Amino acid sequence: MYGFNDLLDIIATLRSDHGCPWDRKQTLETMKECLANETEEVFQAIDGKDMENLCEELGDVLLVLMMDSQIASEQGYFTAQDVIDGVCRKMIRRHPHVFGGAKAGTPEEGLAMWNEIKRQEKEAKKAAKEAAGEVI
Repeated sequence: MYGFNDLLDIIATLRSDHGCPWDRKQTLETMKECLANETEEVFQAIDGKDMENLCEELGDVLLVLMMDSQIASEQGYFTAQDVIDGVCRKMIRRHPHVFGGAKAGTPEEGLAMWNEIKRQEKEAKKAAKEAAGEVI
């Protein structure tokens, strides 16, 4: 069975000099349409309760995300590992009722906590940009 690192290697090979001409041509901009199309196919599979197709379509969305990560890595912005690290940190940070000492007894309390932490993060990010003199 293939794993995540295999997927990363396959995508890097597809984008390499000896890879696929179509894959090498793609940019973050051209991949937007692919992501929109594949996401719509996920919605259709869910609406149709077609779990076999859903599995395939989720794989297609993952492929697009990893292609975007590979393109960004080639351009020196970030890597797929950075994406994974970022989302793991976010999930832990925004779930203090699971990974910390906070309490949330209902889904609504959990969502309210998530939204408050997200609001605080956005405010802090905005303040940091203003302090750095960046235009917002």
